[in-house]
Amino acid sequence: MMTQPSSRNTNRMRMSVALLAGAFTLAWAGRVPAEDAPPLVEAIGPATSVSGTLIICGGGKVPPEVLERFVALAGGDNGQIVVITTASETADTAEVDSRLEFWFTQRLAALTILHTRDREIADDPRFSQALTTATGVWFIGGHQERLTSAYLGTRTEKAVKGVLKRGGVVGGTSAGAAIMSPVMILGGNPQAELGPGFGFLPGCLVDQHFLKRHRQDRLQFALSKYPKLVGFGIDENTALVVKGRQLSVMGESKVVMYFAEVGDKKVVTRDLTKNDHADLVALSRSAIARVEPRQTFDGEKIVPEISHGTLIVAGGGDIAETTANRFIEAAGGPEATIVVVTTANGERLSNDAKAVAWLASAGAKDVHLVHPRTHADAEAPALLALLKKAGGVWFTGGRQWRLVDAFQDTAAEKEFHELLTRGGVIGGTAGGASMLADYLVRGGPLSNKEIMAEGYEDGFGFLKGVAIDPFFTQRNRFADMAQLKRAHPHLIGLGVDDGMALIIKGQALEVVGHNQVIVYDRREPDAAEKEFRFLYNGDKYDLVSRERLGPPRTTPDPPVVVATAPPDDSDDPEPQPPLACDSE
Repeated sequence: MMTQPSSRNTNRMRMSVALLAGAFTLAWAGRVPAEDAPPLVEAIGPATSVSGTLIICGGGKVPPEVLERFVALAGGDNGQIVVITTASETADTAEVDSRLEFWFTQRLAALTILHTRDREIADDPRFSQALTTATGVWFIGGHQERLTSAYLGTRTEKAVKGVLKRGGVVGGTSAGAAIMSPVMILGGNPQAELGPGFGFLPGCLVDQHFLKRHRQDRLQFALSKYPKLVGFGIDENTALVVKGRQLSVMGESKVVMYFAEVGDKKVVTRDLTKNDHADLVALSRSAIARVEPRQTFDGEKIVPEISHGTLIVAGGGDIAETTANRFIEAAGGPEATIVVVTTANGERLSNDAKAVAWLASAGAKDVHLVHPRTHADAEAPALLALLKKAGGVWFTGGRQWRLVDAFQDTAAEKEFHELLTRGGVIGGTAGGASMLADYLVRGGPLSNKEIMAEGYEDGFGFLKGVAIDPFFTQRNRFADMAQLKRAHPHLIGLGVDDGMALIIKGQALEVVGHNQVIVYDRREPDAAEKEFRFLYNGDKYDLVSRERLGPPRTTPDPPVVVATAPPDDSDDPEPQPPLACDSE
């Protein structure tokens, strides 16, 4: 190890051990053709939020604003940056300094140049010591296999991941971009040669120099081997920035997002340019759903009924006294334990007493607010114990995707179903009401304007074969429900207005409230635009026969109230928490 005095009060440390005698051990013995690539099980799980920030450059000239962004994220003057040069064939010589000029001119607390081709040294804690306090790590370009051969599975790799876990920034260009994904493209075009990458960017597969070197077919070939991964082709002079779950683009060209061709589903591409945003988790869930769809909601023989317990669906706004009384009665009376889940309403538990005031006013005496945000929260023993003794659970309004992320496939979700099985009641309002159904509407983390969001289409499924859309006429959602029915004609679509509630037991639905409920129950796709019916306070409806049961109407139906245009957010009847892209 050699320490050099640096300019601008920066400590500059160079660790270069490439000239040590002896062979180094390869992580993989040579290149492995894609058709022989091992099943990298860890590579095909869903993406999760990145703890820190990734800056992934496609090669060529890295735009100055990208490098400046990296330094700023690393702490600026207080940054401790490690630059790893191993990918370059010049890393063993002084010629590599020409690749480091930008870094030598930066005012930093510490700058370390790190390089070895010996895995034993890479696994030595002394070699990776600088990474334990680093705030940023940058990989220069060259050949990506040199990086994995030297570092994959060593303490150095773990230490770089530790930088991300501490909230730091990891970036790289060209080969330094290729290593970011769990499956790495080693070479070849159009047939890609694949190997393991470092997996800093889970659920994804990265290719670089993308448009400049015409690598579109190569990335599609690689994705055909791992279709659950999201492909990102990053062009030269361009960077994909990943912070948390938010994706954005910097630089001169674009990033092309790919979903693989799966069965009768064609390749999907989307161009991302400067100022565009995407959601990492949503894209990953969509890619997986294309391969392994979870949906069971579109079968012609699905029976939409609540075999045990009671379901109460509120369309938003204030909860009426009648609805509150029915909920408490179904939960077991005023003494029953009631759990109010506020997860959909934002990142933190709201202090607003409105979430439970309507229950207290109706006489409920044992009400508990909970706000799980992650699977770990939804598996917490204290929460599960509370749900086991609860007579009722209520989901507040907000963003549906938060409920999916927190509860899908967890012990808490199983407890919700158990509660109904033992005769309890589950209810929800607005976004919380949408989750009660089999098909989840407006689940997209980046927008609640689109009714269908692949990867976020599964609700809790308490009511099979049904989709629930709240604030229906207030937000003029007729065309949206018709679109859903054309795609899934066997679904029953329930458009529930502000101020309305549905009390569902068995296969019977009872309507309570002062507005209207719109039922899309025809099975013919061509009928979706205009074939729907209206239900009003006191009406009953059979979900299996798809027929109104009464009571008889002696006067014409009240006039339909339809908004002339969808309201702006400022006119939203129930303002909701930020979308995923706004919550960082």
